[in-house]
Amino acid sequence: MSKNSKGSSLIIVINSSSSALIYNPKREHWKTVCWVFRFFPLLIRSLLHSRRMTRSMFKQEHDFEKRRAEAARIREKYPDRIPVIVEKAERSDIPNIDKKKYLVPADLTVGQFVYVIRKRIKLSAEKAIFIFVDNVLPPTGAIMSTIYDDKRDGDGFLYVTYSGENTFG
Repeated sequence: MSKNSKGSSLIIVINSSSSALIYNPKREHWKTVCWVFRFFPLLIRSLLHSRRMTRSMFKQEHDFEKRRAEAARIREKYPDRIPVIVEKAERSDIPNIDKKKYLVPADLTVGQFVYVIRKRIKLSAEKAIFIFVDNVLPPTGAIMSTIYDDKRDGDGFLYVTYSGENTFG
């Protein structure tokens, strides 16, 4: 399902014959387009970009083995804390955070953690902030240890993205 420039829903069906069918429910009309495979890489990149599914900068800057070793060392030294990487969503107009790595108490709620992020970026009270874990908005009452158990990365860190708008939902 996609939206056209006027905001109404479109249904796009990609065929194996290098074409696509586009259905406009408002006009009850099907249209065949034959350019799909020529522009398929652009279409996929656009869809991924619209969902902000980009690789973490922290992951790009540090190789997997170093990240895994660091997370294991942190968990061994501080078993009641969770290693969290916090990064701003791409193209968000919200301020950048001053540091990416956090050791979060296991019993902290998501809402309390949002408060910590809000303070670190010095965001005024009238501006909204959303955090996402694995492109999902977690409940504010959820405990960070539960989120960590469910969503931690293979390297042992929990990756959190923050944004000024509800980009993933």
